[in-house]
Amino acid sequence: MHNNERVGGWMAPALLGAVLGPALQLQQPVLWPWPAYASALAVSLVAGLACLFLWRRVGVRVVPALMAGVVMFSACGLRATHFQSYSLDPALEGRDLALTGVISAMPQRSDLGQRIRFEVETAALDGQAVALAPHIQLSWWNGQAPAPELRAGERWELTARLKAPHGNLNPYGFDYELWMWEQGLQASGNIRSGVRVHATWRHPVETARQAVRDAIYARVADRKSAGLLAALVTGDQNAIDRADWDLFRATGVAHLMSISGLHITLFAWVAALAVGGAWRRSTRLCLSWPAQHAALVGGVLLAAAYALFSGWGVPAQRTVWMLATVALLRLTGRNWPWPALWLLACAVVVTLDPWALLQAGFWLSFVAVGVLFATGSQQDVASGWKSRLAGMAREQGVVTVALTPLTLLLFGQVSAVGLVANAVAIPWITLVVTPLAMVGVLMPLLWDLAAWAVAALGLVLQALASLPFATLSTAAAPVWAGAAGVAGGVLLAMRLPWHARLLGVPLMLPVLLWQQPRPAPGQFELLAADIGQGNAVIVRTANHALVYDAGPRYSADSDAGHRVVVPLLRALGERVDTVVISHRDNDHSGGAAAVLAMQPRAQLLSSIEDGHELQLLRPATRCVAGQRWDWDGVSFEVLHPRAGDYQGQPRSNALSCVLRISNGHHAALLAGDIEQPQEARLLADAAAVQADLLLVPHHGSKTSSSGPFLDAVRPRLAIVQAGYRNRFGHPAAGVMARYEERGIAVADSPRCGAALWRSSRPHDMDCQRTTARRYWHHRFP
Repeated sequence: MHNNERVGGWMAPALLGAVLGPALQLQQPVLWPWPAYASALAVSLVAGLACLFLWRRVGVRVVPALMAGVVMFSACGLRATHFQSYSLDPALEGRDLALTGVISAMPQRSDLGQRIRFEVETAALDGQAVALAPHIQLSWWNGQAPAPELRAGERWELTARLKAPHGNLNPYGFDYELWMWEQGLQASGNIRSGVRVHATWRHPVETARQAVRDAIYARVADRKSAGLLAALVTGDQNAIDRADWDLFRATGVAHLMSISGLHITLFAWVAALAVGGAWRRSTRLCLSWPAQHAALVGGVLLAAAYALFSGWGVPAQRTVWMLATVALLRLTGRNWPWPALWLLACAVVVTLDPWALLQAGFWLSFVAVGVLFATGSQQDVASGWKSRLAGMAREQGVVTVALTPLTLLLFGQVSAVGLVANAVAIPWITLVVTPLAMVGVLMPLLWDLAAWAVAALGLVLQALASLPFATLSTAAAPVWAGAAGVAGGVLLAMRLPWHARLLGVPLMLPVLLWQQPRPAPGQFELLAADIGQGNAVIVRTANHALVYDAGPRYSADSDAGHRVVVPLLRALGERVDTVVISHRDNDHSGGAAAVLAMQPRAQLLSSIEDGHELQLLRPATRCVAGQRWDWDGVSFEVLHPRAGDYQGQPRSNALSCVLRISNGHHAALLAGDIEQPQEARLLADAAAVQADLLLVPHHGSKTSSSGPFLDAVRPRLAIVQAGYRNRFGHPAAGVMARYEERGIAVADSPRCGAALWRSSRPHDMDCQRTTARRYWHHRFP
């Protein structure tokens, strides 16, 4: 059968099935038993071989797609069941385990300590051997003394406490448990103590990466510049601080600041030129093998080596497999049409890493490549430099237009200055900064020049980011709207008459103008975010929004406001009218600065003192019992504290702002961290505390939720916002017993994730861990 006939006949449908099969398997909330996958795999393989043998007689294109889909669905399921078999035994959580093993990756450092990937050799509990996953993630916090210097390749004997991978699960949020799954990590934990045994020869690449990173930090005084250079050379993205990432995202150049497909492709192109040039200098080599073939293979191999040295991240892996696939086709003399070539590269990547389908970078890179294929934007290597520059400019414009709807769908915002910023940053980073940083490994003096180049680029990006229209944000649109938007962007970018290209505009409108559904007038809803140990609740009415607390600050450059609340508000398309910070404790106020920065028009209502740092960002109105306002037929009333409670030096919990929200039929009570004395005072004042929904006071602490208080509130449902295995033991068993005795259904963050309650459905609560359940999510015993 002719090559093109095979591609157009059965191969393209089979490749499509090979992508759709894993995509379907990734939607499973629970894995099947492995024999079910094995049986489906065996049957589909036999049927597929028969289909291939009888192809000329069958001639139905859906058959190879179906067979390939079932094969890949089953293979992905088998891999998942095998990996899940290494899940951490719940009986081992929180116990002191004696571990021996090797640090398998370059440690990640922060002000709080160091994080390592540990290759477990032996594990024991109370002297008895126990089974653990081969790879785990451990943290050694500084505590009272700095953590010791950890290096890749060292063997250590450690005492550590482990827990199952468990992250915050929110709508439109980062899925930490998926990330751990894709990284091959089935447990995380904290190191209690440890002894270095000796260095080993294992993981030499990671040892070299760490040596180069440390050398960059020792040479470059400016920590920001050093972090960016370390990211470009060694792939250590954690070296870039949060403020810089915010700048790069605002200007649309974040893809340049880590080892991405662009870097690997550029490196492969330069390497191919170098290998081809060297090969042509030898007549004997050219006679033995064509120079263009040697350049192709050499470029791919050297690009793979660069990707390996940079940490073998998922984007780098995808690019290497794509380059290898295209190179193999060229070496075998196959000239496939671009849709089949694109599908083949996609199928290869998905076969090797099915969970890449759930990564934003996968879709951005593959859609960008497909757009360039579809619009005929590939560069002719024989053209002159002026034509190449013009072509590069056009390609950048084409990709920007086509990917804007997809970027809005994936991230909720897009840089309006991205085209200009990339026009400056792409040649500057790829032709100046990255070569200087790479050659600096041999000549460290060049790192000083690279740092200067980074600083110069930073000034340009800061100027662009300061423009009032620098970013465009929209509410999170459904998948169909994103797909239509991408199709519209491609249509606009294609070489067609203008009247045909303008048809792409209406296709882009749904994703650009999408608005999230809102409560009806007279109704309201509460979304209790999953932020770990702390409170953060978003309240929405028909035309208004309120944020009650903003969660904790996790570290100097990370907090719940930036990581959870702000993305949620952006995805919902909310403009917040009022931010209520119940009191000054970190687990309630730690993320407030990020929320206030995103919402410049929001009023701040709080019990924080006059000298609190938030007062510098937004002068706060003191919350006092009796304050009341109405939005869209919904009343908001502050029940606590009294004005006199601010006298003296009261405990911060005693000043928690208590907010009751009601539409006259159903109500919710947000109680902050009040304790039993404040509960008793509310009852003594005959405050209207009855509510259908109660945000459990003080995260379920044993000092709160007294019996008389619960009898007065009489909630049907209650929400506990607490961290998984938190050190306070919240919620306390005795407190939960009081809720159970009264028939109050309690949803806690570790088991529920983000919780959504609506006044229009007062008996129901939607838990993110139920509505969006996938098999890699943590399951409680």
